[in-house]
Amino acid sequence: MNPTLDLTPTGAPSPFKRLAVVEAKLLLREPIPLFWGIAFPMLLLGVMGAFSGGPDPELGGLRLVAVYEPILVAFVTATFALQGLPTVLAGYRERGILRRLDTTPVGVHRVLAAQLTVNLAVAMTATVGIILVGRVAFGVALPGQPAGFLVAVLLAAAAMLALGLLIAALAPNGRVAGAAGSILFFPMMFFAGLWVPQATMPSALRHFSHFTPLGAAVQSLQDSMGGHWPHSSDLATLAVYTTVFAIAATRFFRWD
Repeated sequence: MNPTLDLTPTGAPSPFKRLAVVEAKLLLREPIPLFWGIAFPMLLLGVMGAFSGGPDPELGGLRLVAVYEPILVAFVTATFALQGLPTVLAGYRERGILRRLDTTPVGVHRVLAAQLTVNLAVAMTATVGIILVGRVAFGVALPGQPAGFLVAVLLAAAAMLALGLLIAALAPNGRVAGAAGSILFFPMMFFAGLWVPQATMPSALRHFSHFTPLGAAVQSLQDSMGGHWPHSSDLATLAVYTTVFAIAATRFFRWD
């Protein structure tokens, strides 16, 4: 029997790696998502730091800049997941790119995986930047419970990315996907405390916010920054949203 020849070049990157690199380059060429997802949170953190005084009893004994760090982490994750990911994927489907890839060895599933990987990587990089800027520029303590902080960040990202996939699954085109992502983004960020920190919300509103994805995410991040393991109910809320959104996205996603 003749030996089978392996014609794949040694050390050649896999199709997934090539797709991930291409998607990353495409994202880096878009100044608007990068501004809102990375530059704007840093700018807002600087503003909060400049106007932040000492510990505020109304904010749970925390400084204003320390309160806004987890809110901005949630902001970054939601920006890329709700306003970037759905628009790109729905646009690919609208232009027939997903259908054409489905007939090639690359496959459309690698496109989804590449998109998720790139968005998660950029969001995690921005998160590290927010934490470092807060520490170096304004003396905000690093997360006292690093493992809990990482779990909360990953669960928040998973919930938002799953929601982004669901939007992409239901939207007929990129414009509708972008509009739907924006419509969901603002009320979710309200419950995350972007305009009114959770600590200053009325009791009923604050309690309700913990049952929203970003409200639970911010509370989990705040707990872990204070040195405590995130409350199990908040982590469970994020896990449930991730599961529900992911199942729905799988059920309704169309390639053409």
